[in-house]
Amino acid sequence: MIKETIKETEKLSQECDSFFQYREKGWEKLFCIEEELKKLPGKPGVYIMHDAEDTIIYIGKAISLKNRVRQYFQSSRNLGIKKEQMVEQIARFEYIVTDSELEALVLECNLIKEHKPKYNTMLTDDKTYPFIKVTLQEEYPRIQIVRQMKKDKAKYYGPYTSGLAVKDVVELVTKLYHLRTCNRNLPKDIKKERPCLYYQIHQCEAPCQGYISKEEYHKKVEELISFLNGNHKEILKELEQKMLSASEELRFEDAAQYRDLIESVKKIAERQKITDQHGEDKDVIAVAQENDDVVAQVFFIRGGKMIGRDHFFLHTAGEEKAVVLSSFIKQFYAGTAMIPKEIMIESEIEDRVIIETWLSNRRGTKVQIRVPKKGTKEKLVELAKNNARLVLEKDKERLKREEGRTIGAVKEISKLLNLSSTQRMEAYDISNISGFLSVGSMVVYENGKPKRSDYRKFRIKTVEGSNDYASMEEVLTRRFEHGMEEKQQQEEKNQEEQYGSFTKFPDLILMDGGKGQVHSALSVLEKLKLEIPVCGMVKDDKHRTRGLYYQNQEIPIEKDSEAFRLITRIQDEAHRFAIEYHRSLRSKNQIHSVLDEIEGIGPARRKALMKHFMGVEKIKEATVEELAEVSSMNEKSAQAVYDFFHKANA
Repeated sequence: MIKETIKETEKLSQECDSFFQYREKGWEKLFCIEEELKKLPGKPGVYIMHDAEDTIIYIGKAISLKNRVRQYFQSSRNLGIKKEQMVEQIARFEYIVTDSELEALVLECNLIKEHKPKYNTMLTDDKTYPFIKVTLQEEYPRIQIVRQMKKDKAKYYGPYTSGLAVKDVVELVTKLYHLRTCNRNLPKDIKKERPCLYYQIHQCEAPCQGYISKEEYHKKVEELISFLNGNHKEILKELEQKMLSASEELRFEDAAQYRDLIESVKKIAERQKITDQHGEDKDVIAVAQENDDVVAQVFFIRGGKMIGRDHFFLHTAGEEKAVVLSSFIKQFYAGTAMIPKEIMIESEIEDRVIIETWLSNRRGTKVQIRVPKKGTKEKLVELAKNNARLVLEKDKERLKREEGRTIGAVKEISKLLNLSSTQRMEAYDISNISGFLSVGSMVVYENGKPKRSDYRKFRIKTVEGSNDYASMEEVLTRRFEHGMEEKQQQEEKNQEEQYGSFTKFPDLILMDGGKGQVHSALSVLEKLKLEIPVCGMVKDDKHRTRGLYYQNQEIPIEKDSEAFRLITRIQDEAHRFAIEYHRSLRSKNQIHSVLDEIEGIGPARRKALMKHFMGVEKIKEATVEELAEVSSMNEKSAQAVYDFFHKANA
């Protein structure tokens, strides 16, 4: 059976020039692109391109999979330099057939968001925007700040691009209209509890006590909605009259408060610059592109007023502007809660109709994507385009500097150590005080940036006293044995998900120290039969980074190089992470040794004592009566605490 399979494999490899070889349950199979192209159906769906490492490098949708996928492999293709590079890397592809192009679009959005393929145009920012919500579905409506819109009969205002701006608005309208912000169930809970602090400071009329009628309260809600819709003149006029009256009556503090409120209203009014006479909800989108650098600018217009704007950086593989614009729209509106009635863009996109259908389904009413040709709307799009270009020019140098600090520094380190890649680096440090509570830290840098989700802490278990070398051996052994076990479990379950922080091994291990620490690490790797470069971060007599210890020799680094700065940042970060963990353990241990040794004092009473007295010294000085006043304490436990400290001092 095996011989026959091998013969068939050899025959197929001779007939097919392009194939992908992979293992599945121990069997070797071949993927022949030419043969698989013949099997493609002429139906809508999503296609997924893999490279030789089986990494997804591109995801696309098609009305006809047969026609679209074949275009990538035709000799007459003209895809651009980046896409040509992608095609050269394609080792196999797979596809998912859908019932419609709309289903294909939705699936494409979800898969791109999940896998983040290298050659897809990717939105690098993952932002959510705050909304102001007026809970009109409640008998006594509240005003809230939320980040999701629901179909709950409430009224939403936004999105706002600044969280501080939203807080300013909510704080202002609370002072102006005195609406409640609490979660009490009214009118059910009326007079069940005392009024809150907002009533005491005159920012709520206390409907929870029945101090204001339902009719009067709803009149204030209507005034609030009018204000949020942009009608500021009436409230400004009213505040000015109150300020003058207070001033004439020599109530200067009240007059100053009204003056501050007037300034706040004017500030809000300035933010909401009128841009459209029709008062509709619109988004204006334009992009600026230079090679692979792209910035998309979005203006948010709500009720005819511009309430904010934002820009987004995109990663693209040399796509045309229309394709970039289409990709941005799909990714942006797949993740935002608010979809406007109209989206204005600078140029036509190929799949406009199907995107309109998708957005209309999500919004619940018709959404139109338009390319304005003249008038105010065309000027708005041009303004967005100019802003995008300014952001791109402004941030180009910053992005280059950032790349030098990260990617550039990583390349310098690779060259310095003669390594093909140092994309993922892990640094380790040990912290203890005279051998007390020894801990280890593992920090991870990928592409020159800290990956904090992969940081790990280790409590030393097998080493007594101050022995940094033995402690480091324990940390590394536990780290890599754990990773090897997880890898084996994944292989046994035939799982293909992205490796986690332990199963993903580093390209370079950095030790906080020199020769001794490096040899400790190498001995662990040798026992585990792992081949990973190990480098020591050597410090001088003043505890400053001096160079690298690698392959039994010290390698000096130029102090003004990006590589030196990155090594210093990594070394400091590993040290900080270890010290923070050690400090937290010391703090817990001190509290435990003093309070938890008292009979009858558990976690709840310990917490109550510390909260009440704000320190162990105050607890020592307290009388039995004072200790008994603490919540959860009784006379017996209070006497136990008192006796513990006073007998200890006797």
